[in-house]
Amino acid sequence: MQRIHIPQDVERILMSLEKAGYEAYAVGGCVRDSLMGREPKDWDITTSAKPQEVKQIFKNTYDTGIEHGTVSVRFGTQIYEVTTFRIDGEYTDHRRPDSVQYTVDLSEDLKRRDFTMNAMAYHPNTGVVDLFGGQEDMAQGKIRCVGDARERFEEDALRMLRAYRFAARYNFKVEEKTELAIREKAPLLANVSRERVHEEMNQLLVSDHPGILRQVMDSGLMNYIVPELMESRGVPQNSPYHVYNVDEHIIRTVEAAPKVSVVRWAALLHDVAKPRCRRTDDTGRDRFTGHPAVSAQMADAIMKNLKFDNNTREAVVLAVQMHDENPPQNERDMRQLLSQLPDGFYPYLQALQRADASAQNPERLETSLMRLDTAREMYQNVIEKGQCVKLADLAVNGRDLMEIGYPSGKEIGRVLHLLLKQVLETPEANQKELLLEVARRLQNTGDR
Repeated sequence: MQRIHIPQDVERILMSLEKAGYEAYAVGGCVRDSLMGREPKDWDITTSAKPQEVKQIFKNTYDTGIEHGTVSVRFGTQIYEVTTFRIDGEYTDHRRPDSVQYTVDLSEDLKRRDFTMNAMAYHPNTGVVDLFGGQEDMAQGKIRCVGDARERFEEDALRMLRAYRFAARYNFKVEEKTELAIREKAPLLANVSRERVHEEMNQLLVSDHPGILRQVMDSGLMNYIVPELMESRGVPQNSPYHVYNVDEHIIRTVEAAPKVSVVRWAALLHDVAKPRCRRTDDTGRDRFTGHPAVSAQMADAIMKNLKFDNNTREAVVLAVQMHDENPPQNERDMRQLLSQLPDGFYPYLQALQRADASAQNPERLETSLMRLDTAREMYQNVIEKGQCVKLADLAVNGRDLMEIGYPSGKEIGRVLHLLLKQVLETPEANQKELLLEVARRLQNTGDR
């Protein structure tokens, strides 16, 4: 009998349910990850006990999804979802069942699940319950639907994107029949909320293997996620800076970017406007004049459509807009740049520019990376020296100016910006007495 380690609280739940006369198992992703030697994020339990019976057995419970048979059980600070064995009704919205029917048959519950590797259960006394070949599929690195893949995707269209998200996470391949069903049912993804699509796509992007984007595009799903990216397919870049078509360059940039959501999304969208901006000159060279600004506009609309929070969206849009800018080559230019950027933003831009360079012409990579390395060194020097780059870093503030006779209002703001401009040029001038002396001179000369 194959054993996996389960938390003490989970075993307590299983044994309490069993003692009360019910079947109970750990189920789904926690079993999958345990068998793969990974630490499960959550532990879910499935049981023959109905929700009201679960609530009678445990003291601290919450009706988190009772309409679908789920009760949350709390032990200390830990929450565990306990769901009754069920058979799902119709999925008219291609996302959630209209109704559920309780059952006492574990196999009925497992066969409604999405993929074989997620349809396994475990109990310490019986071991792993694997009715659909989940362990074999994992050993072969396959994502395969339980039963008829077309039916599974008809039930829940988000499962199609989840298939590629799991493939990206574990470096698996989507099994052939499952992939054919995705190609057939891809339009159903249009029925899924943008928030859920955003969530799955984000997990795919920040995975270890985001190159699965190639298969997402091949499957047709991208038409219902970021359709604008489909315009880049096969678009050449006849330029000494590039050796890949636009779509391949974009994906390679994503692969080269660090696993940070802002950077990976910026990598995905940084050249989204290139097909619309492409012009070929008389020599046969392609020009993409203005594509960073247009890409930024498109990225803004795309991320609004996918319901991103404002902070993430604004950071991605700014990175896309600036990705083609030449990096600063001295500390003065770096201070000037940092004064215009949001706090903490520059490392995102650096990471995007490095990823972008690595996905261009390999013959130019060394030169590009040397320039970026110089800029990174300049950035680190400015930060380590604590040099002033923002009004908040100035050694004086509005109150200090009022104390030497400045009236409150816009005048103070103007003078502070003049002082900042001087300090950006001469960082050692960021001393209170020196700046106040400059402010007094400005006050006396009227040069405000």
